[in-house]
Amino acid sequence: MAMSYVRPRDARFHGLWHRHFADPRRERAFLSAVGFNLAFLSCRVVTHSIRAGIGPFHNLDAGGRHLHHCTFGIFGLLGIGYVWTYQWALGTPGARRVPSRTTATLYGISGALTLDEFALWFDLQDDYWTKAGRKSIDAVALFSSLLTAGVAGRGAVHECWHALARVAPGPRS
Repeated sequence: MAMSYVRPRDARFHGLWHRHFADPRRERAFLSAVGFNLAFLSCRVVTHSIRAGIGPFHNLDAGGRHLHHCTFGIFGLLGIGYVWTYQWALGTPGARRVPSRTTATLYGISGALTLDEFALWFDLQDDYWTKAGRKSIDAVALFSSLLTAGVAGRGAVHECWHALARVAPGPRS
C-alpha cells in the first residue's frame, strides 16, 4: 500500500482552506472575488501594454471590427447564468465542488471583463482612454472587488496575514 506524503506547508494550506471555506457559498463568493480581481488587473495590464506597444498583445478584430473584451465578459455571464439557471455547478452539499469553484471563478472573471468597459456600454461610445471612461470605474471596481474578497475570505486573509507575520524575519539588531 502506497503512502501519500503531504508536506507540512500544504497541510497548513489545506486546513486553512477547509476551516474558512467549508461553506460552499462562502467559497464561491471568495473565488468569484479572486477571479474578478485577477481578471481586472490582467485587463488593465494587457490594455496598457497594447496601447504602449509592449509585449505580444494586440487588439482583437473580427472582420475589421474591433472586439472589446466586454464582449467575452457578456458571453461568459450569459453562459454562467444559463448553467446556474439549471442549478448545475452550484456546490450543493454532497456534490463535487470543482464545477462550483470553476463557475464561481468564471463568474468573477466575466464580471471584470464586462465592468472594465463600463463606460462603453453606459455611454455607448468608446471612451476607454478618456477621463470619463476611466476615472470612476477604476476606483469603484477595485474597491468593490477588494471589499468582496475581504468579506468572503476575511477569516482566511486574517489567518494568512498572521501566519506570514510569524514567519517573516524580525528586525536585525
